[in-house]
Amino acid sequence: MHELAITESIVAAVTEKLPGRDVRRVRVRVGRLSGIVPDALRFCFELATAGTALDGASLDIESAPGRGRCRECGVEFDTDDLVVMCECGGVDVEVLGGRELTIREVEVV
Repeated sequence: MHELAITESIVAAVTEKLPGRDVRRVRVRVGRLSGIVPDALRFCFELATAGTALDGASLDIESAPGRGRCRECGVEFDTDDLVVMCECGGVDVEVLGGRELTIREVEVV
């Protein structure tokens, strides 16, 4: 479960940027093509924050759509499939969005 390592990195980044501050809420943006399972991220957040300044904080997850551009026909399209394929049948697709994981907001006490 790589979500635990990801969550530990989120906790480390927040505590590094806000040392000594109690955190009430963390909002992240997770791309649908990132391979991250939001429910697993929520579960791991509770484990990773125990005993830290984020203990008891809530995790809000915003979903970012997948977006691709076919290099064969030039069409841009939305997708949620991890194996990205164009409607024209082309598999040479440039992923434009949906792989991100971003800490968007942190609310402190």
